Amino acid sequence: MSLKIAVQMDPVQRINIKGDSTFALLLEAQKRGHQLTYYTPDRLALLNGQVFAHVESLSVRDKPGDHFTLDKARRVALAEFDVVLLRQDPPFDLAYVTTTHLLERIHPKTLVVNDPAHVRNAPEKVFVTEFADLMPPTLISRDLAEIKAFRAEHGDIVMKPLYGKGGEAVFRLEREDLNFGSLYDLFASTFREQWVVQKFLPNIKHGDKRIILVDGEYAGAVNRIPAPDDLRSNMVRGGAPAATELTNREAEICKRIGSPLRERGLLFVGIDVIDGYLTEINVTSPTGIRAIKNLGGPDVAALIWDKIEAKRRT
Repeated sequence: MSLKIAVQMDPVQRINIKGDSTFALLLEAQKRGHQLTYYTPDRLALLNGQVFAHVESLSVRDKPGDHFTLDKARRVALAEFDVVLLRQDPPFDLAYVTTTHLLERIHPKTLVVNDPAHVRNAPEKVFVTEFADLMPPTLISRDLAEIKAFRAEHGDIVMKPLYGKGGEAVFRLEREDLNFGSLYDLFASTFREQWVVQKFLPNIKHGDKRIILVDGEYAGAVNRIPAPDDLRSNMVRGGAPAATELTNREAEICKRIGSPLRERGLLFVGIDVIDGYLTEINVTSPTGIRAIKNLGGPDVAALIWDKIEAKRRT
């Protein structure tokens, strides 16, 4: 089976191929003989009910500094492709939301991974609250009285923007931290939407586990251990990847959320678990699959393409 694949992603020349999950997917697709085509979200257009993009044929190689070749750009109706990979990174803003509306016009005749309507309706830090019993105590609000009451109940807290990414603007506040008022003012003037306030989990020092689910099934995991001088475990913030296995609690979390993910067409999902608590469900552009393979774990990219090919056969 040779599929015509279009990937909607950030500029290919800027990615760090060492840890980039989109690049791992491209390598695996090319190895299987699929035809790769690339475009950035700004090249999308809707005209007379059809979705077009200026695309370029793409070939890739696992060679830092020389990892891609592009052909001449051409205008193509995206309905001509078998699969579109929705892989640009957040921020999850109105530009991102608009692309989901456009891609919804071609799905599912052209398979969009992940389903664009459900990507739009399942932002990482909101969708997860459907499983509140699996989470640490969590408040989503910008109301000062609500946040003060939450802080009074739970003491040490973490504050972060609702639509943040990669560990940006994540702050820990201890019970008696005098910076609370200033941080509230900063958030209130910076972010128009609500933000996330969560009970601080001290065992973050032992790692924030990224667990990958493919079509609702566990596929692999990597533990991300924060640097000694940082709260954040994201690998782009200096977190160190470490091999890991699922605990019974983590296996139960995967079991609980698997069917809802599958029903929503969220084929490639990365969840974050700290000390047995589910904190995020990442559906926009999950990462971690290169780290998992490099540490001796499963080849998640291959599992993802197995699922996509099976769906295209039906």
